[in-house]
Amino acid sequence: MKIVKFISPALSLLLLAWLALALTAQAGTSVTIHQDQFFINDQITYQGRYWGGMKIEGLLFNSRMVQGIFDDLNPKTRDLFKYPDTNVWDAERNTDEFIEAMPEWREHGLLAFTLNLQGGSPMGYGNREWINSAFKAQGALDSTFLHRLEKILNRADELGMVVILGYFYFGQDQILGSEQDVIAAVDHITDWILAQGYQNILIEINNECDIQYDHDILQPERVHELIRRVQLRSNNRLLVGTSFSGGFVPLPNVVEAADFILLPGSGVEDPAQITEMVAKTRQVPGYTSKPIVFNEDDHYNFHAESNNMISATRAYASWGYFDYRKQG
Repeated sequence: MKIVKFISPALSLLLLAWLALALTAQAGTSVTIHQDQFFINDQITYQGRYWGGMKIEGLLFNSRMVQGIFDDLNPKTRDLFKYPDTNVWDAERNTDEFIEAMPEWREHGLLAFTLNLQGGSPMGYGNREWINSAFKAQGALDSTFLHRLEKILNRADELGMVVILGYFYFGQDQILGSEQDVIAAVDHITDWILAQGYQNILIEINNECDIQYDHDILQPERVHELIRRVQLRSNNRLLVGTSFSGGFVPLPNVVEAADFILLPGSGVEDPAQITEMVAKTRQVPGYTSKPIVFNEDDHYNFHAESNNMISATRAYASWGYFDYRKQG
């Protein structure tokens, strides 16, 4: 009996320590939305902050960094991406160097960045024959892509950053053989995110849904079905939207279904059009107070009196940087 009395408090202390560690592990970064404002860990973003006399509290400045888990599974094109110092392509190195840079982004005030499970164009614009997809042909998940994704999501969680996670890209969705394969892919990755317990993710079903997608369910008239599917499957634990091409005002079915609105600014040459896009989006039937986010914009002119970022901020829309690596 004496032994039992001695062991019991010790076990209790161990149990308490284990519970504390478990709670700490679960207490990661969370993103929530209240009307048209973002909150991270229940605190409004950029609290009390103004920039150029414009309110930025509640916004989510972001950057398009979709190639963080990039790999090319096509041996014919893989060497296009080889490192000059090793003369080979290394997907793990790419991810590790991405992660090394993340703290500096956060130190400079960047709260969010976009990753995509099927990347984007690794050469700025256009597509060739590269194969870059975390989904296999029937919607199963590729464990090597997931491993790299997990490393980035974990680091973002530690840094208090939000990840806008794109599921599909129009240069790669043809890898999935059928609509049922697309649905299976959505279910698999959504279940994986939920099982991992991430709360710092905003879901972008697909990037620019009105461009060249092979599957009808990824196109503007039906993509809201996948938005609703993720919301339902996650019991509204995940915040979901999708994007259209630059300058396009979202359709009512997406505006009504989405938790937040994504507006690419790429291709929008006149900053006044950015302001107009935001105003028109707020007038789309079905719109209720929710955040509007420019998730990519390849226009800079940051020292000019007027630019796309200023116009977005003045319209109280979050703005996202896109460095698409112009040639020359």
